[in-house]
Formats: sequence, C-alpha cells, structure tokens
Amino acid sequence: MQVQLDIEFDQLLEIVKNLSSGKLKQLKAEIEKETKSKKPSDLETLLLNGPVATKKQIDTIVKNRKAINQWRIK
Repeated sequence: MQVQLDIEFDQLLEIVKNLSSGKLKQLKAEIEKETKSKKPSDLETLLLNGPVATKKQIDTIVKNRKAINQWRIK
C-alpha cells in the first residue's frame, strides 16, 4: 500500500528544519547518495560514446567543402 502526499516546498522546508541533527545528517547522506548515483542523460552518454572522426576523414570533409564552395561560386 502506498500513500502519496502533496506537500508544498515551504512545508517541506519547515519539516526539514525541525529534524534532529542525527536525522538531518541521515537525510543529507541520502540526498548526496541519490545525486551521485544519477546516470548521465541518454544524450550525454550518446555524445560521449559516439564515433570520432579520424584526421584523414576530417581532411576529406574539408577538401569536399572547398570543392562544393568552388562549384557554388561559378
């Protein structure tokens, strides 16, 4: 059985302020653990693990861009 409560931020802040020092330390530890365990976003993971162009591929791209630009100017 689950119970869901809608608590405003101000109410939550007041509850946290009233916690004992031991419970406050426990809450801080849980929050830090939660933020450290968050996975990077799918986009960030995709970009970091994506393919990287080699020097030869970059040179080919630059050469093709120059050729296209010359063709467009004519």
